[in-house]
Amino acid sequence: MKLAGTESKKAGLAPGTVLHIGDSDYKGFKIEVYDFTQEKLERKDLTDPAQCAEYLSTDTVTWINICGLSRTDKIEELGQVLGLHPLTLEDIVNTNQRPKLEEHEEYTFIVLKMVYLREQKELMAEQLSMIAMSNVIVTFQENPEDVFGNLRKRLESTKTPIRKRSADFLLYALIDSVVDNYFEILEWIGEKVEDIEDDILAEQPVPGMVENVYNLRRDLIYLRKVIWPTRELIGTLEKTGDGEFWKEDTRNYLRDLRDHSLQILDNVEVLREVLAELVTIHLSAISNRLNQVMKFLTIISTIFIPLTFIVGIYGMNFKFMPELGWKLGYPGVMIFMLVLAVIMFFYFKKRKWF
Repeated sequence: MKLAGTESKKAGLAPGTVLHIGDSDYKGFKIEVYDFTQEKLERKDLTDPAQCAEYLSTDTVTWINICGLSRTDKIEELGQVLGLHPLTLEDIVNTNQRPKLEEHEEYTFIVLKMVYLREQKELMAEQLSMIAMSNVIVTFQENPEDVFGNLRKRLESTKTPIRKRSADFLLYALIDSVVDNYFEILEWIGEKVEDIEDDILAEQPVPGMVENVYNLRRDLIYLRKVIWPTRELIGTLEKTGDGEFWKEDTRNYLRDLRDHSLQILDNVEVLREVLAELVTIHLSAISNRLNQVMKFLTIISTIFIPLTFIVGIYGMNFKFMPELGWKLGYPGVMIFMLVLAVIMFFYFKKRKWF
């Protein structure tokens, strides 16, 4: 999982300094606007943050999505247009923030962690900052990839509830998209866990199995650190959110969203316990296989002990050994050794020692 960079660059700087902290490779800057009512939808791509000012005084609901945090000059310009506090701008471009909720006089500031799969192989995590105003929701993300693909498709339909409601429901839909994607991540991790479990139970361990288990456990620990404060954030929105912004009907959806976050936490804990058990089972399986090998080698060694004893006797260079003069002495000893080995083999098998 790719995490944010360190904050060492901020040392000694004044509070409110807009300095990008993160390790995203994306250096562009895009403004995506969805302005809608129930009857119409207008989508635009803007280049100048000043153009966002026209949506602050309309009767429509507007979603402004900002992609690219490295252009701090553009972020500061947009902050002036929206009237954002310098500390808010600082938190937006510092991607090491913990999920949180801050109430300001003119807006609500929300920070979440957006987790998604890149090419179905690498688990990615990035900060999603949200500004909620009366009719405008502004989101800030680092990379072009996000979890809002289905939400954009829903906005294109006049039948979707989002087009019929206020900005509070749009904010709920955005948070819901983030939380729902946690389920997809857990499903992906669950499939990985099942594959590892099948290999262990089939006694066909693959190289790097323990490393894969610990990588999945690390991802689950990170998800728990992300989801726990997100659950608290949703609970705060449900109970103490601004009454003028949040409609009572939307609060019902927030309660359902909080239940989803609790379910995700339960699933995370279950998967963590399963992975811990898989490590124990894997080590036990290795120990059992080693014991089986040692048992087999011990039985082989035991069978050869008396044979070695007999060979040792007849390997002594004494002149007067009666059997040395017998014509059938050699084949007789070989047959005796073979019969002795067979008797011991069937005796051990009867005792179920192997």
